[in-house]
Amino acid sequence: MNESGQRNPDHGLREMGIEAGAVYYNDVETTLVERAIRRDEARLAPGGALLALTGQHTGRSPKDKFTVRDATTEDTVDWKNNAPMLPKDFDALHADMLDHVRDRTLFVQDLACGADPAHRLTVRFVNELAWHMLFIRNMMRRPDREELDGFVNEWTVINCPSFQADPARHGCRTATVIAVSFERKTVLIAGTSYAGENKKSIFGVMNYLMPERGVMPMHCSANHARDDPSDTAVFFGLSGTGKTTLSADPDRTLIGDDEHGWSDAGVFNFEGGCYAKTINLSAEAEPEIFATTSRFGAVLENVVMDPDTRALDFDDDSLTQNTRVCYPLHMIPNASATGMAGVPRTIVMLTCDSFGVLPPIAKLTPAQAMYHFLSGFTAKVAGTEKGVTEPEPTFSTCFGAPFMPRRPTEYGDLLRRKIAEHGATCWLVNTGWTGGAYGTGSRMPIKATRALLTAALDGSLGGAEFRRDPHFGFEVPVSAPGVETRILNPRDTWADGDAYDAQARKLVTMFIDNFAQYDADVDADVRGAAPA
Repeated sequence: MNESGQRNPDHGLREMGIEAGAVYYNDVETTLVERAIRRDEARLAPGGALLALTGQHTGRSPKDKFTVRDATTEDTVDWKNNAPMLPKDFDALHADMLDHVRDRTLFVQDLACGADPAHRLTVRFVNELAWHMLFIRNMMRRPDREELDGFVNEWTVINCPSFQADPARHGCRTATVIAVSFERKTVLIAGTSYAGENKKSIFGVMNYLMPERGVMPMHCSANHARDDPSDTAVFFGLSGTGKTTLSADPDRTLIGDDEHGWSDAGVFNFEGGCYAKTINLSAEAEPEIFATTSRFGAVLENVVMDPDTRALDFDDDSLTQNTRVCYPLHMIPNASATGMAGVPRTIVMLTCDSFGVLPPIAKLTPAQAMYHFLSGFTAKVAGTEKGVTEPEPTFSTCFGAPFMPRRPTEYGDLLRRKIAEHGATCWLVNTGWTGGAYGTGSRMPIKATRALLTAALDGSLGGAEFRRDPHFGFEVPVSAPGVETRILNPRDTWADGDAYDAQARKLVTMFIDNFAQYDADVDADVRGAAPA
């Protein structure tokens, strides 16, 4: 028996070719916190959250992510969007990482991805760091004791932050690598201490597997009406667009903040926790998320803490703007106990427009919804990826290109069929800039965004008077309760209307140029949804 009380002396690791020293298997939160502090991996923050620093990697490394190109993936993976790795290079990386951890202390967690038992994926996580195991234990779904006794992992994630990959030997780009083999059902992560790579690697796996089952995998948050799980809303968007903030609505039940599936039965959360940005976090603006930062078992990542008083400074971005808190869903008072709900009635596509052109909300037709879903226009927010220091306009197909192994139109067609079948109402919401572009304008007021979303979700916005946007063709409300009328027409918020028009034309051209890659694969009505 090891210290966590789980039987099975070798923990099944020898079957995986891992000859480790001490192995701590399925430790609970208290034990993981103790181990992390004793090993000097992290510190205890006020209230009991565990605070860890990730060193040079304070965000994801998407350019260092590779998929093994073999018979399994040759015809199913979109190689324009996914960097290939040769099987021999993956095998060399795998062997060298196993040799690296020989006789070292390892931590193992047997967990699951997917709240719906019909689509659940069992995953074994193997890592060098105790705090990473607390992170992933928070983020995934925890099998009960009976399930653990008969646990069989379908996939394995081996993460060795201290291992440095060799580009010449391992077919990668740098010393950092995230390599996925669908044939071997294994993910290898090395050279980065950023904990988010653990969860995002499995999200990519689910994005590959789910379409074969007719399930739409979504990079989105989701919630439902407090007493009505059939009134479900999903919020697509890249990191920094507001998925976590806007879905954490005290008047609605939170299903999850990042990764979901849409099956014939409804929406289900892939995860069991949330990974929220904390830069400029306040109790007034985001009370539910703020409260988790002082809860035992939560993980704070790269948040600045006073060395003497241990007071947390959420406004300090000296380490990164991508400061985070990771917590299990049960820390949110209004979180769903099941992680499941009905099919979406409302679909919200969140974009962070750094050009200051798009309105705060617009109603989309099904064809426009598919157009904007495939376009995935937003700005990469500072810190979410390594090297991003200020907002960068980008087109990230399906609002999650780094995590989408298959061709974009496969996801787009699946989403469009589900929208048509269930009649969901679609909205485009801009949480980016207004009154000018980044550097001149200001961020969209969160109070206005919340008011517009509340009206969209309760159906009242649908009865408003709308105008047709002259550039993008979608419908924009002329007025809305609790929202300054001027903000609904972006041109009116600019000091120079001609400058706005020039900026809008520039963005329209970018949309058209980007979508040219999909023109041959979509119907005429989707091509007709392009901006003019």
